[in-house]
Amino acid sequence: MAITSANQLELLQTAEAVAREKMIDPELVVEAMEESLARAAKSRYGSELDIRVSIDRKTGKATFTRVRTVVDEVENHFTELTVEEAKPFKEDAAVGDELIDEVPPVEMGRIAAQSAKQVILQKVREAERDRQFEEFQDRAGTIINGVVKREEYGNVIVDIGRGEGVLRRNEKIGRESYRPNDRIRCYIKDVRRETRGPQIFLSRTAPEFMAELFKMEVPEIYDGIIEIKAVARDPGSRAKIAVISYDSSIDPVGACVGMRGSRVQAVVNELQGEKIDIIPWNEDAPTFLVNALQPAEVTKVVLDEEAERIEVVVPDEQLSLAIGRRGQNVRLASQLTGLDIDILTEEEESARRQAEFAERTKIFMDTLDLDEFFAQLLVSEGFTSLEEVAYVEQDELLVIDGVDEATAQELQARARDYLDEQNKLALEKAKELGVEQSLIDFEGLTPQMLVALGEDGVKTLDDFATCADWELAGGWTTVNGERVKDDGVLESFDVSLEEAQNMVMTARLQLGWVTIEELEAKAAADAEAVAESIAEAEEAGA
Repeated sequence: MAITSANQLELLQTAEAVAREKMIDPELVVEAMEESLARAAKSRYGSELDIRVSIDRKTGKATFTRVRTVVDEVENHFTELTVEEAKPFKEDAAVGDELIDEVPPVEMGRIAAQSAKQVILQKVREAERDRQFEEFQDRAGTIINGVVKREEYGNVIVDIGRGEGVLRRNEKIGRESYRPNDRIRCYIKDVRRETRGPQIFLSRTAPEFMAELFKMEVPEIYDGIIEIKAVARDPGSRAKIAVISYDSSIDPVGACVGMRGSRVQAVVNELQGEKIDIIPWNEDAPTFLVNALQPAEVTKVVLDEEAERIEVVVPDEQLSLAIGRRGQNVRLASQLTGLDIDILTEEEESARRQAEFAERTKIFMDTLDLDEFFAQLLVSEGFTSLEEVAYVEQDELLVIDGVDEATAQELQARARDYLDEQNKLALEKAKELGVEQSLIDFEGLTPQMLVALGEDGVKTLDDFATCADWELAGGWTTVNGERVKDDGVLESFDVSLEEAQNMVMTARLQLGWVTIEELEAKAAADAEAVAESIAEAEEAGA
């Protein structure tokens, strides 16, 4: 096949036709043609030569050129030449210049033509894949309608227009089944660029799918008047969705339910009858949780913010309703609020309170040599530890019935004597464990804390300075999606993460590992990073 004047324009026409059909840039097709012609020329003139082809974008004329670079020292005689060798062709030749000589067009044999065709097809295929990836990448996080093509090993292949999506078996709602040519609506969960082309992963179980369905059915959500704050799903069975209204005149729950339930019913139908609880969102975590546990009634909520746990007390007859079938209700409420939930009945909570009351009463009886009635009086007034009795303002003891100034002084003296004796014993034990004086003299550590540290192998100030804050105060780690408790050496002494961090940094300062200037610079950098994060979040919200 020779590139003659008769078929020069056909190159451009072919490029435009292919580009139109594949919906890609015609320039990419022309570049592919140039590369394929260059390969054919190299097979004719020699693969060592640097042969380039340029197709005129107006006339379609293909120009074949050989390119050689001017260098100081020639390593490849086919593509390089010295300044002296270049001067006959270009008098002012300098290192780095390129000498371009036009060479005759080539006759393309059958093999060369086939090779050229493969190059063009490959380039077109790559361009098509890039276009497809960019198009669907922009649509990730949205709902798309498609047609079922086939099912492979439980995965459904969906025709979504200019590409194919994969609905994996774990992304299907349990009891759904599809046949070829069925229409299907899915959420574009992820788009990945892979060697075999862009892979578009679809989902019908993602919480975001439900949120997008509500956005389609509820104009107030689309307009931003109502916002979906959280979604939790047990796909195909039950779901909870938390909403908030930024217009006081619009009820967010009522707007999502619609007239006679028309709006929520449209979503339910799309999700194969999945029951949906629509819950008003509240910034106050306990209030939000009470809403999230509907239809169960809640009588008491105790929140542990640091552990991200919440304790809920419900009437005895409401326990099964609060937990739900197979724990479904409490599990969805936990996903919705992001908190671990412990549910107790009123009877269980009452029994626990009585046990705590009896335990504290016994402590006061044994340590302060009090009778049961007087010890119970102390516990009833809210005293939970000997430290509180020993160091509280005396006025707080005088409000107890039957306690005068002399009695209050005697109580505090007994408490202090007992604590001093315990501290003395603990200090002796810490020394027996090998705790050094450098750690004993460190401010903020009680003798009991020193014993706990010594038993854990922390015996010097250097050992203490190498500890992480969570190793001292404890914390929580997420492993495989579940929160796991990390026990801290000083956790039983109610040392917070912030207090642990301050003690460790003070130890490092005393040892000279860091300076005040370094700490101040780090604090300023952290504050700046937090400010930037807040600004980015506000900008994204706007």
